[in-house]
Amino acid sequence: MDVLQAILLALIQGITEFLPISSSAHLILPGRLLGWPDQGLAFDTSVHLGSLLAVIVYFRQKLLALVTAVFRHLALGQKSRDSSFAYQLLIASLPIIPVGFATRFLVEAELRGLEIIATTTIVFGLALWFADYYRKKTGSRELTCLKALGIGMAQCLALIPGTSRSGITITMALLLGQSRAQAAGISFLISIPAISGAAALKLWDVTHSHIEIQWAELLVGTLVAAVSAFACIAWLLQVVERIGYLPFVLYRLGLGVLLIVMMT
Repeated sequence: MDVLQAILLALIQGITEFLPISSSAHLILPGRLLGWPDQGLAFDTSVHLGSLLAVIVYFRQKLLALVTAVFRHLALGQKSRDSSFAYQLLIASLPIIPVGFATRFLVEAELRGLEIIATTTIVFGLALWFADYYRKKTGSRELTCLKALGIGMAQCLALIPGTSRSGITITMALLLGQSRAQAAGISFLISIPAISGAAALKLWDVTHSHIEIQWAELLVGTLVAAVSAFACIAWLLQVVERIGYLPFVLYRLGLGVLLIVMMT
């Protein structure tokens, strides 16, 4: 992999990690269209770390407020909206940890086919459209621990390539009565443990293999993924209440059709 390939792949990863359009579907395209080899486990780990850095930096003040609220509740018994929200985020973050660990080899071996990614790109795109339409009809409702668990269970479906982690969690949050911006915010925040866990497993595999590390490409990948992911988070939160999720649904449908054409 040269530096240009690293920049393009990291840019794709950073942009698609937090938009509800599936990073897996997009990372297939350069290899299929340009004949590039698989980017490798080490590079995959580096761009995930870049995405993780982006979401932590963007939400640093919110994360500090949540951690402070939890400490106040545990030490002083001062319960607040922030402490309740922190516990809900924790509940939503838990299911994917054991499920992801138990199924990671199955996913890599059996679920990365182009036909699966094309199907999930379309099906879960339509699910996002329905959830956005349904939310407009029902209005917003308060997040509860049970609803947070539902969002966390939905996040497990993102282990299937093409589903989109942000897409499926936003979809479930919308179905459970969260506003468009709230749904995106929840999705971004619960990505922190999910991406951390995935990156830790990949880092373990890298350190226990004989992969030759190309440090320059990894550094470029991390930085490009971080900057592009940060920009996407900021952009989506600013415009999603105005534009809704239909543009992403239409994009997913077009991408799914393109992937199907590539199979023929």
